[in-house]
Amino acid sequence: MPVVHLFQLHLVLGYVAWLLCFRVYMWPKLRSMDAFDAQRAIATLHSFRFFGLVFLVPGVVSPDLPASFSVFAAYGDFATGVLAMLALLVALLLPRQRPLFWLFVVAYNVVGIVDLLVDYYDAIAADVPAHAGQFAATYAIPVIYVPLLMITHVAAFYLLLRPQLKTAWRRATPGPTSSF
Repeated sequence: MPVVHLFQLHLVLGYVAWLLCFRVYMWPKLRSMDAFDAQRAIATLHSFRFFGLVFLVPGVVSPDLPASFSVFAAYGDFATGVLAMLALLVALLLPRQRPLFWLFVVAYNVVGIVDLLVDYYDAIAADVPAHAGQFAATYAIPVIYVPLLMITHVAAFYLLLRPQLKTAWRRATPGPTSSF
């Protein structure tokens, strides 16, 4: 099987496995939590995105990994991780500054999802899937870690919009009518 197909299969199966795990174990817990605690849990996961800087470490990835992909991926992950850490620090050190916490939650999710989408685009443009071996020791990042990150960004946005969705649903759904 060609390397590009193996990489694509790994990526798809990474999404399938994480979606199953997320749906069964994580989503019920996140939905049952209040919004603040659920977003802190998701931010904790994303605070580890500093790890994406590994794409810049010689010897860990192949020097042939296209810079057009690796540089943006590394710094996009780093920026997302720092913003997630700032959200957690505000929640911990400045608990009365909830608006600042929510600002950082929105910021790291927007930066993070844009980073992942641009990374997918750059990887395709640079034909990275056909040369997936250039990831070397970091191969697990795009096929195991990235699917979880994307899923949790979507969940975070859903949780951010949930109160507005409930309000919109109540407005759109007619209430009980009385018949006299």
